[in-house]
Amino acid sequence: MDLPGASRPDLARRPSGAPAAAVVTGPGPTAGRGTTAGPAAGAPGGEAGWWRGAATALVGATSNQLGAGVGAGAFGAVGPAGVVAVRQVVAAAVLLPLARPPLRRLTWSQWWPVLLLALVFAGMNLALYTAVDRIGLALAVTLEFLGPLGVALAASRSRRDLLTALVAAAGVYLLVLPGPSSDLVGVAVGVAAGACWAAYIVVNRVVGRRLPGLQGPALASGLSAVGYLPVLVLVTADGRWDAETLLRVLATGLLSSVVPFTADLVALRTVPPRVFGILSSTQPVLAALVGLVLLGQVLAAHEWAGIAVIVVANVVAVTSAPRRSRRRSDGRGPSVDGGDAVSGA
Repeated sequence: MDLPGASRPDLARRPSGAPAAAVVTGPGPTAGRGTTAGPAAGAPGGEAGWWRGAATALVGATSNQLGAGVGAGAFGAVGPAGVVAVRQVVAAAVLLPLARPPLRRLTWSQWWPVLLLALVFAGMNLALYTAVDRIGLALAVTLEFLGPLGVALAASRSRRDLLTALVAAAGVYLLVLPGPSSDLVGVAVGVAAGACWAAYIVVNRVVGRRLPGLQGPALASGLSAVGYLPVLVLVTADGRWDAETLLRVLATGLLSSVVPFTADLVALRTVPPRVFGILSSTQPVLAALVGLVLLGQVLAAHEWAGIAVIVVANVVAVTSAPRRSRRRSDGRGPSVDGGDAVSGA
């Protein structure tokens, strides 16, 4: 999974690393509202507006993966950490002027979840790009998807959701097919990126309750960017920058942060969060196509099968979320809101 904090989860997108997006109904990092709601009946634009919103969501998802593919071309020069460092700076440069958080008026109860969110941003993006470097774009993005999928299923007790979790696990096995030549470190880092995405969903809810609008994600992005400044200093001191590398990492920041952030905000005005989650489930497929075209990463049949199984599990989790929400509102058990299930990178 997008802008850190703007992409992913509470507003149906992937937090900055992402690769893309997760739909989470709850305090949203970009909206500053208590919940993310889909379009009301009779929303402006009608059916045409819905289709435009869906197309915009797919544009954002595609841009997110294109950014990752372009950034991967700079790994040889500055490494995943160097690319992430510039991404974080770009995200902070966009969010902080928009949010203008009142630093002097914030209390410790507001600061500590922001600090946690900054750590999550830093870890999630670094884990994702490290996984991309080791096992390829498609596998890394697909493994990262396990994070929001796990959050969506964690509170459920239904047999359908248990079956969904088992299907997702089977998809991971198909995707990886562990063997002597498997890069298990790369797989582990991809799973770690998913765990960070899950943590993002949980922590971002706390941030959304304590800070309005973009203030929380903006502060977390700024702190994460500050944390990566030593990386930028080291890369610069080693003379690793050239014109092509600099253009690549700046393009990554724009394509994977600014464009998906804007597209998601526009799309969510007309597309219900549940539908957005289903659209976001295309991200692993888009990652596979971008990896093939830009990076020459050809997937084996079992890898395509694993991606397909995980995408289907993700769609099932999203479509069953309304029932979990109804059970919770009826007092029949815990649930995760419809948005918790998935989507960015």
